[in-house]
Amino acid sequence: MTKKIVVTGIGASSPLGGTAPESWSALLAGESGVHSLTHDWIDQYELPVTFAAEAKVRPEEVLDRPEAKRLDPSSQFALISAREAWADAGSPDVAPERLGVDYATGIGGLWSLLNAWDTLREKGPRRVLPMTVPMLMPNAASAAISMALHARAFAHTVASACASSTESIHNAYTNLQLGLADVIIAGGTESAIHPITLASFSSMQALSRRNDSPETASRPYNIDRDGFVMGEGAGSIVMETEEHALARGARIYAEVAGGGVTADSYHITANDPEGRGASRAIALALAQAGATPDDVDHINAHATSTPVGDIAEYAALQAAFGDRIHSIPVSATKGATGHLLGGTGALEAIFTILALRDRTAPPTINLTEQDPAIPLDVVTSPRALPDGPLLAISNSFGFGGHNAVLAFRSV
Repeated sequence: MTKKIVVTGIGASSPLGGTAPESWSALLAGESGVHSLTHDWIDQYELPVTFAAEAKVRPEEVLDRPEAKRLDPSSQFALISAREAWADAGSPDVAPERLGVDYATGIGGLWSLLNAWDTLREKGPRRVLPMTVPMLMPNAASAAISMALHARAFAHTVASACASSTESIHNAYTNLQLGLADVIIAGGTESAIHPITLASFSSMQALSRRNDSPETASRPYNIDRDGFVMGEGAGSIVMETEEHALARGARIYAEVAGGGVTADSYHITANDPEGRGASRAIALALAQAGATPDDVDHINAHATSTPVGDIAEYAALQAAFGDRIHSIPVSATKGATGHLLGGTGALEAIFTILALRDRTAPPTINLTEQDPAIPLDVVTSPRALPDGPLLAISNSFGFGGHNAVLAFRSV
């Protein structure tokens, strides 16, 4: 028997705010989280891109110093957002053996790894911190959350590039359906605004180079979009069966109605231009939700603001929805947040959940001249969603050909 899986807590540390409510309010207000970087290494390495979407609230402002010192920034953001989500869910009274973690990252402890390498080269092996490996390993965030919240059912880690946290949420959905836990904290994190990533993404011509106007650089669907903007932060959601949530009197945000995960098997960085894998992921998500394309009321698109990627996603949407895609309100929230890589799916899942709760599709900022090759109904100012039951999907696609889609239903 299929169980109804619901969301009872949300937490986020993003370029728009230090919490989920702050991030949502800033998104609705049309704010941008993208700014020029002021670090010394910008000039030191003569980087071609000098801006990014750093988290608005720094982890050291939230965490105790001893705790922060043992965690890479990516794990710091994860722990902050997970604690917020846990408190928001009412700190459920659940047996540790029935509490699970499924958490994602695209890159992991990049800062810890490269700082340790610098220390080794400059000061020798004896100065490398003994906690280096536990800080750099990709599963560090899920482990930190597991230990902080005493979750002993499992602590899984997904690393599927920019589809990672959407895939983690779908894994949590599946494991709750299987009865492997009563409550699961799922989501994703990233802190990779570093000289090496800015240089590498720039080298492959994936990043916007609007150094003179960083706030308008992330411009999904705009005809002159020239690349994505690096972002950082984390998003976490608490998920449980409806039966468990109702039994403890929990507030329910939305239902996780289903999901779909596929692979393109096409190219290590490029999307399948025909969108076959992505459209199949959408179809799987709708099928798991017991829905059809006609039931979808809102879409939070992956829409990274790259010339090729936005076109490929449109091809996938058109394949999945046919001509109806042109009348579904689409929000591309990376215009405001930049691209959080492994954390982006979780943050956008939270935005989708809140769009259903508030019956408001959030705006896509910086869209001044829409690409005629992408004739979507793009939301550019907060738009009311219709009365009655609502269904929305959130898309995430990543390097390696990873596709992940979630379907959410209003309650």
